[in-house]
Amino acid sequence: MISDTELDALRLSGEKVRVVRDELESNDVTGIVVAWDEAQVLIRRQNRRVVKLDRRYHYQLFSEPRQSVLGE
Repeated sequence: MISDTELDALRLSGEKVRVVRDELESNDVTGIVVAWDEAQVLIRRQNRRVVKLDRRYHYQLFSEPRQSVLGE
């Protein structure tokens, strides 16, 4: 699970993140971190829609190569 300090750093930097939900790259969600609580994170996508995602997913910078979920 991603920590509050990591989420805060991502929100303040405004960097685009990739949320890896499973092995299929087409199911990834990309956007910027807007807000979060104990269980969920709000991500604003490029089309300005907001998506609510579970904090247990794998969050990484979009500029970095995609990491597999099973590789952890």
